Amino acid sequence: MPPAFDLIGVGNPIMDLLAHVDDAFLARHVAGAKGGMVLVDDADIAALVQQVKGQVAMMPGGAAGNATLGAARLGLRATYLGKIGGDITAEHYFENFTAAGGDGSRFKRAALPNGRCLSLVTPDGQRTLRTHLGAAMTLAPEEVTLADFAGTRHALIEGYLLFNPALAQKVIDTARAAGCTLSIDLASFEVVNAARDWIFGQLRQGVDIVFANEDEAAALFGRKDAYENFARELAGFGGIACVKLGGEGAWIAQGKHLHRIAPVRAERVVDTTGAGDSWAAGFLYGHLRGATLPVAGAIGSILGAETVQHLGAAIPDAHWPRIRAAAEALVKQPK
Repeated sequence: MPPAFDLIGVGNPIMDLLAHVDDAFLARHVAGAKGGMVLVDDADIAALVQQVKGQVAMMPGGAAGNATLGAARLGLRATYLGKIGGDITAEHYFENFTAAGGDGSRFKRAALPNGRCLSLVTPDGQRTLRTHLGAAMTLAPEEVTLADFAGTRHALIEGYLLFNPALAQKVIDTARAAGCTLSIDLASFEVVNAARDWIFGQLRQGVDIVFANEDEAAALFGRKDAYENFARELAGFGGIACVKLGGEGAWIAQGKHLHRIAPVRAERVVDTTGAGDSWAAGFLYGHLRGATLPVAGAIGSILGAETVQHLGAAIPDAHWPRIRAAAEALVKQPK
């Protein structure tokens, strides 16, 4: 019997709050590096929202959620493992995920507020994140079972789970036991700095695909280098390495093979939130459909470039027929 799902995303199903701010706002109100992600209390998010001048938009987010939803919109059979809350925010998250074609049967629930992430977007399109995990943080290792991964080909694990090492370990052990192939998205340089030893341990044990952007790769190896060298070194552990370079495309390495993935140029950059997640969605769609690595990377570039032209990680409905047609045409190219 073929698997019921091509992809299961595993991560924190959190609602994104998005606001345009200038660099002076970050300097006045936000501690930490621009472009990073820091865990905060819900009250901290509320206080920052009060300081924002202008509208704050709300849409579903979370790294694995964004990637899984993007893959579902392209046509993969996709489900999700994570814990949502018991409030109206959680219901909106669930309804959006299922309406877009994702399977909602593997969400866990808690009688708590849903997780939220405030994305502060500066005029250069960069986003600085402040996250309160809410109900998502209460997913316990003992709640993760083989049944959650039954009938799935591939598990995408978001790096933000690594802030809870016991949970991350249970997830990856259970996914392996269920026979899933694995990808890990390193998520942010803060995640890498907090979990470098764990990441290297998993790479040595075997991870099929690693997604990292340039900052995450540099943090992992503790040096500055040409990004193709990071891709080669990651691939040296035996899997596929995808080093994403934002508007400059990506490097993909497997074994002795190295591929430079050209970017798709965006007409305008509104917000980089979720662009790397969309790139992963496009890559996984192509890869799980049997495309070559360059073709899978090209599909990733299409989705990443489209995402930065809109506020938030979600691509508006009207654009998906064109994107699906382009992705399908690439997948069907002769190898």
